Amino acid sequence: MAEVVAIPKLVTVFGGSGFLGRHVVQTLARRGYRVRVGCRRPDLAGHLQPLGNVGQIQPVQANLRYRWSVDQAVEGADHVINLVGILYESGRQTFSSVQDFGARAVAEAARAEGAGLTQISALGADPDSSSLYATTKARGEQAVMETLPDAVIYRPSILFGPEDDFFNKFAAMTRFSPALPLIGGGTTKFQPVYVADVAEAIARSVDGKVEGGRIYELGGPEVLTFRQCLEKMLEVIERKRMLVNVPWPIARLQGAILGLLPKPLLTKDQVTLLRSDNVVSQKAAEEGRTLPGLGIRPQTVDAILPTYLWQYRVSGQFTRGKLV
Repeated sequence: MAEVVAIPKLVTVFGGSGFLGRHVVQTLARRGYRVRVGCRRPDLAGHLQPLGNVGQIQPVQANLRYRWSVDQAVEGADHVINLVGILYESGRQTFSSVQDFGARAVAEAARAEGAGLTQISALGADPDSSSLYATTKARGEQAVMETLPDAVIYRPSILFGPEDDFFNKFAAMTRFSPALPLIGGGTTKFQPVYVADVAEAIARSVDGKVEGGRIYELGGPEVLTFRQCLEKMLEVIERKRMLVNVPWPIARLQGAILGLLPKPLLTKDQVTLLRSDNVVSQKAAEEGRTLPGLGIRPQTVDAILPTYLWQYRVSGQFTRGKLV
């Protein structure tokens, strides 16, 4: 009698070609899952193929603004992961269409297919926030819970790791600027979390090892101010730069101007977000809704930054007291 070979589970990952998405796809592939990557430009997602075996990873066209494409991407899936989010609006890619309407579309498609769902939100998601980013993230969470009450929702703090958009951005600025800005004095608190740790948490939800119907807050092992983050980055790349305080009113004006650019370095909404700390709540820690509560020991900034910021170091030795 022929042996019956079980077909690996199929996981649809929306936003799988992005920074976090690449780590999630790789982590799932290593577990043996088949991965369908829903993205707006599958023709630009070829970099995902080497992360798994031949045929294991399949990019498909999907746009959260178009429900039919979401339904097609979810068809036949056992689990769905929604990583899609934007830091600024561009054309029809608005906070509301992507983070609110889009989250509901994914949840409804997953429910129709009988699939599980993992939704990636963000620390700071708040329906009463003055930030449109934060309010739409909160509305997306609400839409998911209303549609699939047993979904898993993760709220990570700022992500760091190779190709991140935080430490890399400021390290790149040191190549042409003698100073770095401290928005609001640099006192905003973050709990930077390593991207691979978040990917592992997501994979465990697919494994069925995470209790659904709960919101988990994912942060690293230490809380750092904006200033401390930049100081650590400068220490790693062995450069000395002035850290200049930018008062909130001036930062908001800069955000209004820079926000007009196609890929803005800063927007008014981001300035609003920076007025609130981005750390794991005491309640989440007490209830085990954190990385340690999931059995994951988060990596420190000090351990990971040198592994990818080395490219920004200057040649030769650091000269004390001199800008290099």
